Amino acid sequence: MLIVFFDISGIVHHEYIPKGQTVNQHVYKEVLINLRDAIRRKRPELWSSGDYYLHHDNAPATTALTVRNYLAKNNVSVLPQPPYLPDLAPCDFYLFPKFKMVMKGQCYDDVDAIKQNRQ
Repeated sequence: MLIVFFDISGIVHHEYIPKGQTVNQHVYKEVLINLRDAIRRKRPELWSSGDYYLHHDNAPATTALTVRNYLAKNNVSVLPQPPYLPDLAPCDFYLFPKFKMVMKGQCYDDVDAIKQNRQ
């Protein structure tokens, strides 16, 4: 599984979750800690101004109390996700087509080969 955070300028942070690993609130919180560090390094203007928002889905890991407390403690603004709104799918219109362009016409033997190509 791949967890990706992106903005209009490109990918800010990504993490591969090991096969068989469940993304629960504890795993997701660790990913968010790494995301904050990535924002600090890759988007210093956003980091210094604090002018960024997180838009994630309504999965149990993203809405867990520990995750919400972490985001509130670190002043991370979250855009609410309606229960069902297919028009609000930035991955479908931005992220997936970019991945497809890079990977088009190539064959991969396993997930590790894909990871090496995306680094």
